[in-house]
Amino acid sequence: MTLPAPVPVPAPVDRDAVLDGLAIRYRAANGLGMQVLGLLGGQAESLLDRLPAPVKGQMDTLTQRALEAAFAAAARSRRALPDQKDWLNAAVTMGTGAAGGFAGLPGAVAELPVTTTVILRAVQGIAAEHGFDPADEATRLDCLRVFAAAGPLSEDDGLETSFLTLRLGVTGATVQGVLVKVAPRLATVLGQKLAAQTVPVLGAVTGAAINYAFTSYYQDMARITLGLRLLSEATGEDRAALTEAFRARVAARRRLGRG
Repeated sequence: MTLPAPVPVPAPVDRDAVLDGLAIRYRAANGLGMQVLGLLGGQAESLLDRLPAPVKGQMDTLTQRALEAAFAAAARSRRALPDQKDWLNAAVTMGTGAAGGFAGLPGAVAELPVTTTVILRAVQGIAAEHGFDPADEATRLDCLRVFAAAGPLSEDDGLETSFLTLRLGVTGATVQGVLVKVAPRLATVLGQKLAAQTVPVLGAVTGAAINYAFTSYYQDMARITLGLRLLSEATGEDRAALTEAFRARVAARRRLGRG
């Protein structure tokens, strides 16, 4: 008589270790953006002043259109191209940023939807890496929430302006509803990105550096967002409670000046 194969028992998840790891990733992601700003020799708050008034006035609309187009294009690309490594996604956006920076502000504006698509495509790949279907409505919402995170050009740690302020379990949320909330917030950081790409002399180098920072940052935010969701499913703990525990760890590391 052949005995049935034993059912594997999943290894217990070390909740605190996972949360600590996510907090370290969050702090490191913010640090990268500030290093890029240091290279540019500017401060985030002053960057938007460099944009012409017509461009500043259209940033919300430009951002929402870019996100809508990116969602469709990124989803289509997943049927034709395999998910790529983080470094390759960053390399691709460095190329688009260099091209946009070389052409000045008009080029940077034209490059915006392309870079947004590549980043969103990378976020969808990270969702799949965590075992979630990027075509599923809940996962689509999580991919959008990644973009609610304070951008890498934000001066602070983004604790009050990040995806943490968008409740992860909003009842009745839809992709369009979350997109409307995310677009204005993302418009601010993308406006900083466009302005930074207009820094004289640096041109294409600036565009490449800024895009590298953005792509790396939002890939980290995706791993945090999806990591919290995965931890919630693994432990059975409420996701909102895990988010608060994560927030506390990031705040504690900030007070201690730790990475």
